Amino acid sequence: MGLADDLLRGIYAYGFEKPSAIQQRAIMPILAGNDTIAQAQSGTGKTATFSISILQQIELKLNSTQALILAPTRELATQIRKVLAALGDFLNVTSHACVGGTLVRDDIRLLQQGIQVVVGTPGRVYDMINRQALNLKRMKLFVLDEADEMLSRGFKDQIHDIFQFLPEKVQVCLFSATMPPEILDISEKFMRN
Repeated sequence: MGLADDLLRGIYAYGFEKPSAIQQRAIMPILAGNDTIAQAQSGTGKTATFSISILQQIELKLNSTQALILAPTRELATQIRKVLAALGDFLNVTSHACVGGTLVRDDIRLLQQGIQVVVGTPGRVYDMINRQALNLKRMKLFVLDEADEMLSRGFKDQIHDIFQFLPEKVQVCLFSATMPPEILDISEKFMRN
C-alpha cells in the first residue's frame, strides 16, 4: 500500500500480518483523498483502517490538529486512541482522547500544546472548540466512527455543530456497521468527493 516504514513497523508490532477485507477496500481510497463511507461488521478492523489512513497522512513536523475522530462513548474514544498510539508507536504522532469524565483544564492545556490527532466524544470536542482550545484550521481528516449510532443517538445536532467549524476542504470518512438513511443524509450534506 506504499505505507511509511515506521508505520509498517507499528502495524507489524501490533500483530497485523495482512490487511482485513475492510482494510483492503478502504485504506487506499482514504489515502487517495476521497471522502469515504466504509461499512463492515464489528471486529473486522475498522479502527485500524482509519487509524492507519490517518497516521500515513499526518505531517509529523506540523504540531497542530490534523485529524479528528468522533466516537459515541468515552470508552470507545479511549480504545481508539490506544490503537492509534500502538500503530503509530514508531512515528511519534501526538494524540489525545478528548472525553467527558476528565478535567477540562487538562484537555485545554494539552490541546494548546498541539495535538496532531484528537479522538473524542461530540460533547467534549464541541466544548473544546467553543473554548478555542481545539483549533481545526489545519485539519485534513474527519472520521465519524460508529456513524449509525452517532446519528441516531441524539448526537446529530452536536455533529452538525462541529461540522460548522471544519475547514471547507476537510476529508470526511464515515465508518459504520449499518447504513441507515441518516448516514446517507449526512453524506449528501458534508461529503464532496
